Amino acid sequence: MEVFVGSPGLWAISIAVLVGLLVGDFVITRKPHEVSMKEAVGWSVFYLALPFVFAVYVWLAFSGAEATEFVTGFVVEKSLSVDNLFVFMLILTGFAVPAAVQQRVLLYGIVGALVLRGIFIALGAAMLKAGTWAFLVFGLILFVSAVKILLEALKGHQDEKDPSEMRSVKLMRRIMPVTDDYRGTKMTVREAGKRALTPLAIVVVAVFATDIVFAVDSVPAVYGITEDPYLVFATNAFALLGLRALYFVLQAVLAKLVYLNHGLALILAFIGVKLVLHWAHTVWPAVPTVPTPVSLLTIVVVLTVVTVLSLRVSRRREEQEAARSQA
Repeated sequence: MEVFVGSPGLWAISIAVLVGLLVGDFVITRKPHEVSMKEAVGWSVFYLALPFVFAVYVWLAFSGAEATEFVTGFVVEKSLSVDNLFVFMLILTGFAVPAAVQQRVLLYGIVGALVLRGIFIALGAAMLKAGTWAFLVFGLILFVSAVKILLEALKGHQDEKDPSEMRSVKLMRRIMPVTDDYRGTKMTVREAGKRALTPLAIVVVAVFATDIVFAVDSVPAVYGITEDPYLVFATNAFALLGLRALYFVLQAVLAKLVYLNHGLALILAFIGVKLVLHWAHTVWPAVPTVPTPVSLLTIVVVLTVVTVLSLRVSRRREEQEAARSQA
């Protein structure tokens, strides 16, 4: 019987710390304000340091194998969360969300993502307990996701749909009237004796709808790194916690990462292959598997290459546009 890292006590402590950090974030965003770069960088450094401190704890308390699995899973989830941020940016821009309330929208999105991923993690654990066929299912899900992301990347981000055209948003507009303007952080107000939604509520619904899509990709991806439900939960929690601050740090850079989705497609396809090989190994022991250190190295190399290429291409485009404007 396989022994997992997460004891009842560790689960309880981790969930309590997670709730405490989220409550702290809600207190910070209670009063709407524009986020300064200093504030965003400070919180981003804090939330990026936390997982590596936790990795040291896992290494000392358990073993280097579990610590490596956690770090690898965190890198995968963090890279997927950056793509999640790009979609959040499109939604916030599409609905013209005031800068003062953007971080509250992001926080709602993070809470929604945590809840949804918690549900998917539990379902994934149940599937794995039912049989090794779950690895094959997860692998196929990642292959489909990789193809979908790659096709969208080849089309370009300019082909992204208008957030207001999302089915969930249209449904909300049919159910209740919506005010013309934002009312701070309020999602509902009473007008002419009737309850009405504010645009903020519509934005939150749109963000929740995208959370579902990303949960379908991210949970099978991290199960391709580790079978331990606690480590899967921890990688998702640490990857999502710092998104609110990281959004404001990367806001100007996100549009320059033109090859990010190409890289994510390669990573998901690679993990899909890893999962299929793992399933095949349980049926035919002679089939090789991919060691976790190899996975970590591959993922880091892919992310480094796509980031460098993206920034070079973006810089070249900016130079060409500047030359044309001077001509």
